[in-house]
Amino acid sequence: MKFPGRRHTKHYFPVEERTRVAFSDEVGSPGNIYATGIDQLLVDIEIPVSDEFLLEHKFVKGESFIIDDDLATKIYKYHKERNLISGEFPGGTVGNTLHNFSVLSECPSVTLGTINKQIEVNDYAYKYLCLTSSKVNLSYLQPCDRPMGRALCLVAPDGERTFAISKGCMNDLSADFIKEEVIANAAVLLLSAYPFRDESLPIFKATIKAVEIAKKNNVPVVLSLGTSGLVQDKKELIKNFLKDFVSIAAMNQEEAFALTGISDPLLAAEAVLDLTDMVLLTVGSKGLYIGATTELEHARETKDPLHTKSIVDYNKFEYSRAMKKELCKEPLKVYSHINPFMGGPNMIKNTNGAGDAALAALLHDISANLYHRQRVPNSPKHAASFLTYSSISQISKYANRVSFEVLSQNSPRLSKGLPEREDSLEEAYWSK
Repeated sequence: MKFPGRRHTKHYFPVEERTRVAFSDEVGSPGNIYATGIDQLLVDIEIPVSDEFLLEHKFVKGESFIIDDDLATKIYKYHKERNLISGEFPGGTVGNTLHNFSVLSECPSVTLGTINKQIEVNDYAYKYLCLTSSKVNLSYLQPCDRPMGRALCLVAPDGERTFAISKGCMNDLSADFIKEEVIANAAVLLLSAYPFRDESLPIFKATIKAVEIAKKNNVPVVLSLGTSGLVQDKKELIKNFLKDFVSIAAMNQEEAFALTGISDPLLAAEAVLDLTDMVLLTVGSKGLYIGATTELEHARETKDPLHTKSIVDYNKFEYSRAMKKELCKEPLKVYSHINPFMGGPNMIKNTNGAGDAALAALLHDISANLYHRQRVPNSPKHAASFLTYSSISQISKYANRVSFEVLSQNSPRLSKGLPEREDSLEEAYWSK
């Protein structure tokens, strides 16, 4: 695993010579570092549409919601016959994040979910398999008779994306298919809030079983909030889930407002830290915030200028590393904010997946911490039980850089890691 971010060579972990990826169960390898996630497996079908089309079907612009399978087939067939579909890609919040994590870290990950057992060339499941990193282990998926889910990504003329989801078998994951060893030995368990729509669904029960295993084995749980509408509908359930199981929450500004009722992102992050240990909050063109809990004794002051917004000198301790609140004698909330990398791309080709990309960078750093602790247990880096390897300031830079890469391309999934070399302007950005 290579150290996240642009650092001097001496700060990189050893990287083995690249060879072919063997067809083996990487999860069972001693000391192996991997991330596990539960996902509603989806294929994203991108379709340019007019605002009139959205109004005609009463689709709420910019939201994500469930539609009937027959309606999804009708919309898909209509646009397919007229060559109006711009792309078909593997999707899903967790799926995108795990793929990007494996591309960035060159480490395996495991996806738990459902897929149709009969796969044909060029069907949805086939495309999902072909366009997912070979480092993502799909051998633990539950085979089903029904087809996998589809997310119709309806792109309006202004670039806003609306997701109309045809469920298929995506919610059929049984708790019996949750293997304890896959979660107990993981560096992190990644979830999204989408299974919370219906507590009677098999995937919700599977999720509860998974987090109970993670909690028992001290595996950090990461929750991505999904959409603001879902958060508003399931606010109390999500709040209780955050308190009981979650170490890191990831969300955008709209989801943070739905959860906390606070529009200011910094104050919203402060409120979320009452529920969990760390928060990644993206604010679109205004960059992203990271809030975390650390032990007062281990807090490190920034060497950068202090900034005041809704919290005075909010970045004073941004050189600190995150810790679980329960392990802190004197817990301290710390924050960092960063504007879009290099001012953002000259042309934003895709806003879908930028938050997932930022989260993948954070997962990489958490996994790097476990990697280093296993190999250098006596290092001063592990004098306390830190959750991350890097400071929240450095993580914000790395997450910001990965988001930039996704915004600059058409797909929410990275095809390769970050450039090995940056130009002089970017070097100055990383050296701060």
